[in-house]
Formats: sequence, structure tokens, C-alpha cells
Amino acid sequence: MTGRPTLTQRRREATRLEIARTAAALFAERGAEATTAEEIALAAGISLRTFYRYFSVKEDAVAPLLASGGQEWVELFAASPADLPLREALERAAVASLTPADEARAEMMRWARGLLRDPKLNATWQRVHADSEARLRVALTGRCPDGTDPLEIRLAAAAATAAIRVALEQWASSEAPLAGPGSPQDLGARCMRELTAGLRLWERVG
Repeated sequence: MTGRPTLTQRRREATRLEIARTAAALFAERGAEATTAEEIALAAGISLRTFYRYFSVKEDAVAPLLASGGQEWVELFAASPADLPLREALERAAVASLTPADEARAEMMRWARGLLRDPKLNATWQRVHADSEARLRVALTGRCPDGTDPLEIRLAAAAATAAIRVALEQWASSEAPLAGPGSPQDLGARCMRELTAGLRLWERVG
């Protein structure tokens, strides 16, 4: 067993992301309040019944899009060199995940900016944030020596995910570009350094 997702799982995730893109576009145009689940399903080319197999409420339809950057961030961190200090490994991963690699990713980030400005989507964003923190806690545990205080790991995971959340929310509330001063990667690096400065765990290597 390699752990690689099956074809069915990959198709399911592709469908979830396509629904998320469709919902994000509609929310950006009309707002979440004025958009119905039926309209999302119709625009995505699926039945309403299929929509509800993937998402229980319309607001959660954009969760895969909001979560994609956080998932990439944790994966990049987990794959970083074992001899790299944790603080540096996570900051590098954060900057990489907040830097759009192509126009498709840039478009997703522009959609995310609009989504984070919509108060109707706050609960969805908070759940995405909590899931990202849980994934990071697992990744940190895997990088730390046996016997590391679980409280330190939990504090580090909470601080790091909060740094990314604050950076994205600050960027979304501004008119800053996707690159350069005030961009997600600029604010992400700054927040990461500020928020993790007092945590001993971040000074450890591997």
C-alpha cells in the first residue's frame, strides 16, 4: 500500500474543488447571502442532491478552496529537510504556499480575498482554520523528538496557524497586491516571526 488516493477519491476531490470554484465565483458576484445552493448546483452542472452529498450547507461549498493553501503549507513543511530548524521550515513553507505559482492559483487567491470579506462565511473560515491547526499539530509531532511536551507542540501549531490566518485576513481587508509589500507572503512571513518568537519549540532542529 502506497497511501496514494484511489481514482474514485481523486475524482471526488476534483468535483469538490470544482463546486468550490463555482460557489466562490457566485459568492463574489452576489454574496453568500443572496446565492442559493440550487444556483450553485445548476452552475456547477450537478443536481441539488449531489451538491448535498458533498456539502451540508451552501457556505461550506467554498471550504475546499479556502483550505487548499493551508493543506499545501502543511505538506511543504512536513517534506522540508530534517536538519532545518522548525521555525525556518514552517516560514519557508508558509511563504511558498502563499505565493501563487500560476494564474489559476492567483485567481483562487483573489476569490479567497472576496470570501474572507463576506461575514456570512466567517464560520466556514474558522472551521478551515481549525482543521489546518490540527493537521499542523500532527506534522509537528512527527518532526519533534520523542518526549517533546505536547503542550509546546499544541502552542506552536496554534501560533503558526494564527499567524497565517491573521496575515490572510489583513491582506483580504486591504487592497495590497499578490506580491510585494503587504502581500500574503510578505505578511505571512512577518506574522510568523512575530507570533512564534517566544516559543522554545521553534528553535529546535528536526
